[in-house]
Amino acid sequence: MHERSSVGELANQLRSELHRYSPGGKLPSSRALVERFRVSPVTVSRALAQLAAEGLVVTRPGAGAFRARPPVSATPAGDTSWQEIALSADGTADLVPRSVDASGVLASLAAPAPGVMEFNGGYLHPSLQPERAMAAALSRAGRRPGAWGRPPMEGLPELREWFARGIGGPVTAAEVLVTAGGQAALTTALRALAPPGAPVLVESPTYPGMLAICRASGLRPVPVPVDADGVKPALLADAFRASGARVLICQPLFQNPTGAVLSPERRPEVLRIAREAGAFVIEDDFVRRLVHEDAGPLPRPLAADDPDGVVVHVGSLTKATSPSFRVSALAARGPVLDRLRAIQVVDTFFVPRPLQEAALELVGSPAWPRHLRAVSAQLRARRDAMTAAVRLHLPELALPHIPLGGYHLWLRLPDGADDAALTAAALRAGVAITPGRPYFSAEPPAAHIRLSFAAVAGTGEIAEGVRRLRTACDEALNGLTGRRRPAPPATIPP
Repeated sequence: MHERSSVGELANQLRSELHRYSPGGKLPSSRALVERFRVSPVTVSRALAQLAAEGLVVTRPGAGAFRARPPVSATPAGDTSWQEIALSADGTADLVPRSVDASGVLASLAAPAPGVMEFNGGYLHPSLQPERAMAAALSRAGRRPGAWGRPPMEGLPELREWFARGIGGPVTAAEVLVTAGGQAALTTALRALAPPGAPVLVESPTYPGMLAICRASGLRPVPVPVDADGVKPALLADAFRASGARVLICQPLFQNPTGAVLSPERRPEVLRIAREAGAFVIEDDFVRRLVHEDAGPLPRPLAADDPDGVVVHVGSLTKATSPSFRVSALAARGPVLDRLRAIQVVDTFFVPRPLQEAALELVGSPAWPRHLRAVSAQLRARRDAMTAAVRLHLPELALPHIPLGGYHLWLRLPDGADDAALTAAALRAGVAITPGRPYFSAEPPAAHIRLSFAAVAGTGEIAEGVRRLRTACDEALNGLTGRRRPAPPATIPP
């Protein structure tokens, strides 16, 4: 049995038996629990630690584990109503009021309840993560001379060089900053490029975490529609003229959520339009390492074709490794690099050196290319399995584009459907999905859902999850199935 599931099962069993012991009473020894439940000492230790974190037991080194005593008395609740005024005060009338709404992000981060299929996940399932390679890299990194000292503020030179080589073109290691995950890098970039109250152009639809960053920073996201070939240049030029924006945020490769790739014809157009508008392009290259096996050669990052410093590039290791392996990079040319560096230093000082050293160990090991090849094959198989299951069991959902990279499908619901209602019905049926509304900064053209095929254990769970989603559609879309607009047939690329 998987170690993590063993820990959870043992913790549940011990939790159900705590009533047998009086407060302060001693639980059986670790050795007795190992023998009784036939699990490893590590599993026992982690289960007890989980109960201790919940305040149910107290562990004493050398003495054992004891049932926790109930708290003597609860602290009276204070009056926090004054904060409503403090948090809503802008000070300057013409600024966009700041709001911090993490609901769109939490839809992909929150773990569903036990037994619920995770079609809403934003990261690789543990079975796809290079856990052994990461553990070995972290172990080797911890033994490196100076591994626990202070790193250079910009990041380790060797790691900056590795990120620069991955971008290509004119980008050098001197133009790269190591950052703590893609979300932090995007936040730093927006703070550097757009003052509070400014408009920022975003793809529509786009990643909810990006919209959350904009709104939390007091920025005004302005949508620019995306189709299967990426952001539309003519509408992009119109949006720059109408809004006066000086920043565009885009995902040219396997865009989230549509899976679109910016076409070769549009790439120079997007750079030209931004340059003529005197604007920056923040390139969120978040899943370059999650390409599917049948994708063929990938286009270079926009930054590789930009000698003029228009593009601020964000690349990350997190999506291809683990949500806790938060190592990414910002790349920029010209004076903006100094501003990015200054903001990062003020916000976080630097990325912990042991994590940077571990990243170097990981990407330099023979296990790294093997991991990428294995994930590439697995993602293709899962994509094909989910596509086939959706076509068979959910024909009323339109699937206009099948991506060649990333970890999800973007489905359009029948006209008049409510994505929130379908999401709730799906959860009742035992499958967690992501509603489409949070991906739009303005009114959406139709209801959508996003289905992830990377966060589940395998193709068997995908088939079961789609079967459960059929039940949810029967509940939430009753009477709407005949009202869907015809969509072009989606085909799996050869």
